[in-house]
Amino acid sequence: MSIFQKSIGPIFVKEDSDTSAFIVKMKGLSAEASPRIKEEIDKQIKLASYGETGEKNIAFELKNSGLDMYILHDIYLEHEDLSAQIDYLIICRKKVYILECKNLVGDIEVDSNGQFTRKYEINGKKYKESIYSPITQNERHMNVIKEVRKSSKSNFVTKQIFLSNFEKGYQSIVVLANPKSCLNDKYAKKEIKQKVIRADQLVAFIKKCESECDEPEYFEKDMKDLAEFYLSKSIPNKSDYSKKYEEFLKIEKDNVVKAQNNEEQICPKCGSKLVLRTARTGQYAGKQFYGCSGYPNCKYIQNICL
Repeated sequence: MSIFQKSIGPIFVKEDSDTSAFIVKMKGLSAEASPRIKEEIDKQIKLASYGETGEKNIAFELKNSGLDMYILHDIYLEHEDLSAQIDYLIICRKKVYILECKNLVGDIEVDSNGQFTRKYEINGKKYKESIYSPITQNERHMNVIKEVRKSSKSNFVTKQIFLSNFEKGYQSIVVLANPKSCLNDKYAKKEIKQKVIRADQLVAFIKKCESECDEPEYFEKDMKDLAEFYLSKSIPNKSDYSKKYEEFLKIEKDNVVKAQNNEEQICPKCGSKLVLRTARTGQYAGKQFYGCSGYPNCKYIQNICL
C-alpha cells in the first residue's frame, strides 16, 4: 500500500444473506409438515446450514485479515438473460475478487482434466461422486460481473479499456470452507490450482495476488464507489426455494379435506393421483395409506391420519 494512503482494514458493505431467512422459513414449514415432506425439508435445512457455516468461516478470515478491502456478501446480479448469485465480492487495493464458497463434506479431488470428485463416508458406507466444477460456476459469475460493469461505461472507448483490463483486475477464487475436507489437486493443471484454495489459505492468497499485481492501487474512494456500484445493482433473488415446500404443505392440507369428502387427492411431489393402498409387510402390515400412482418413480406416502 502506498505511504500516501491510510489503512482502512476490512469493511463489510453488505454482511447479511438470504440463507438465514431461508433456514428460518424452512424450519417453520418443517414444524407443520407430514413425515415424508418433513424429511425433505430437514435435508434442505441441513444443506443450507452447511453453506451458512462455510460462509461464516470465510467472513471470520476476512474480518481478521488486516487487509484494506470492501466486502459484499451474497449479492444477486442480472444482465439480460444472465444471472449470478455471488457468495463474496471483495474489492481490494489492486484487484476485485469473486469468491465462490463450497462447504462440502468429504475429500475433494481434482484430476488433470479439471474434473471434481468428492469422496465421503456416511454410516460406514463410502461414496464417490462427480460434482459440477465450481470453477466453471464462478466463471459464469465473472461473465455476469463483466457485463454489468461494462454496461455502466458511457462510451465505446471506456468499454474497450475496461474489457482489455478485466482479466488483470478481477480474480476468481473457489474456497473450500470445510476445515475437515482434504483437497487433492496434485494432478490438476496449474491454472486450476491457482483458483481453488482452502479457507485458511484465503488471506495469504489475496496478499500474494496483491503483491504480484502491477496495476495501480485503488484509492479508498474508488474502492467504496465500486462496492456501492455493485450493491446498487444487486437485486432480490427471484428464486424462493421454500415456495416449493409451501406448495407441498398446501396440497397435503387440501388432501386431508378431500379425503374427508371422498374426493380425488393429488401427490404434492409429482402431481399424480394418490391411491388408497394397504401395507402388506412390515410393522404397518394391514394398515391403509395413500400412495402415489406414479410409484416406483415417485415414492410419496401420505398416512391416513396426518
